[in-house]
Amino acid sequence: MRKVAFITGASGDIGSEISRILAKQGYAAALGFNTNESAANELSAELKSQGCEAIAVKCDITDSASIASALELIKKELGEVMLLVNNAGLASIGLYTDLTDAELANIITTDLVGAMEVSRQVLPAMIRAKQGCIINISSVWGEKGASCEVAYSAAKAGLIGFTRALAREEAPSGIRVNCICCGYIETKMNAQLSQQDKDALLDEIPAGRFGTPNDVAQTAAFLASERSDYINGQVIRLDGCWI
Repeated sequence: MRKVAFITGASGDIGSEISRILAKQGYAAALGFNTNESAANELSAELKSQGCEAIAVKCDITDSASIASALELIKKELGEVMLLVNNAGLASIGLYTDLTDAELANIITTDLVGAMEVSRQVLPAMIRAKQGCIINISSVWGEKGASCEVAYSAAKAGLIGFTRALAREEAPSGIRVNCICCGYIETKMNAQLSQQDKDALLDEIPAGRFGTPNDVAQTAAFLASERSDYINGQVIRLDGCWI
């Protein structure tokens, strides 16, 4: 059976690096994007130039119909998804009391419900095949909580609980569900921090450096591999011993 991976948010820094590593390991990569089509197409072209199978797939994870259409296209072009990386998400910094109803709903829907819905739609094929792997990308703030990122922290905490519960439900069907809790990762999303803020933050990390998208990608690749066959329902903190 062809190994097919669906990576949501593949047009971003972390998602694109996960896609590269998985493609190099023999996965046919379905590169999920919502708005950044050009970046997803460029990544697809890059992978194909290296002899890998890849397609860019439009998918709004807040819309169940969009998810269904994306999965139908992936099935037609590559085959059934047996590895799902729920990476798509958004962050919002500000006082919780300043959030509008729409902003709050958007954060929870994107960072939690979206991952749950994509998982719900890929699971039937995995259950039929008696195999499959789901990797959820969460945050250390889902474990500890962060001031001025209350809704984001709540959504990421929900993703951790979702991981643990779904793993117990699907393990008898040969499906593994694990979670990576990222600390500070050097991405464009964090570019708004001043150098002074970054220096202060770095002083708090015992490892002496920030995480990189490659750190996340290598961890995801391990969790997707046979080397982690008995790891299920686990939350791996990837933060350089920060929290």
